[in-house]
Amino acid sequence: MKTIRHPEIRTVLCVALLTVVAGCAEKGAVTRPESPAAQAPALQTVAEPDAILMRMAEFLAKSPRFSVNLRTSYDTVQESGQKIEFGETRKVILSRPDGLRVEAEHSDGERHVVLYDGKDITVFNPSQNVYAQASKPGGIDEAVMYFLKDLNMRLPLAMLLVSRFPDELKRRTQSLDYVERTEIYGVPAHHLAGRTETVDYQVWITEGAQPLPLRVVLTYKNAEGQPQFRAQFADWNFSPEVQDSQFAFTPPEGARKISFLAQLPQAALQRGAA
Repeated sequence: MKTIRHPEIRTVLCVALLTVVAGCAEKGAVTRPESPAAQAPALQTVAEPDAILMRMAEFLAKSPRFSVNLRTSYDTVQESGQKIEFGETRKVILSRPDGLRVEAEHSDGERHVVLYDGKDITVFNPSQNVYAQASKPGGIDEAVMYFLKDLNMRLPLAMLLVSRFPDELKRRTQSLDYVERTEIYGVPAHHLAGRTETVDYQVWITEGAQPLPLRVVLTYKNAEGQPQFRAQFADWNFSPEVQDSQFAFTPPEGARKISFLAQLPQAALQRGAA
């Protein structure tokens, strides 16, 4: 059987953050599964989910720097209808206004690094010793949106990185519920569940002065097989030691420069005109 690794909705994963969390338009009751004795009563809204969500979004958007580790997984629906799970680990280092480094390793061992230094976006694949680079001055917000929309590249939960995060959340969420107060990884957290036009989501946010996402589950309800994307966050650090060299790219010996796929038609035209 030929296994399909990357889903056709890769661009949806790129904007997963846009639909992870948002200010609510509606608040409804969440019910638990029916027990053998009787069905549990509907949960009361013990906290305002939109307020919890926006505190998290604004906290991240206003943080001058942070680092975090992620373990993500996603379903890919095969031609047979079976869902196969693939995974990645990621380490993100962000330093506003113009420093970003994302190191990723896929479940098959393939690695790549995304860098931004305020001038250039670089994607480096050390396994093949190749890299692609595009000029985009301006800052992290501009670079991330250019990376997703113009270069058509994948960067899961990318909106967590930009200062417009709260506004995007408000715009996209159609309904939001408070599920329960719980613990995740031993940390007290609020469990929220929301809906957008195309995605159902759940997010667990820590209590306290630092409202941080601990876990996210996205269900692509309009896609065939309703595949899911899952992310677990660990080792949040809001005072990491960073240096400019972490965001700049120096090609290693023998590295070959290639074009982003979205740049190939333009590159071919330029070669033809030469």
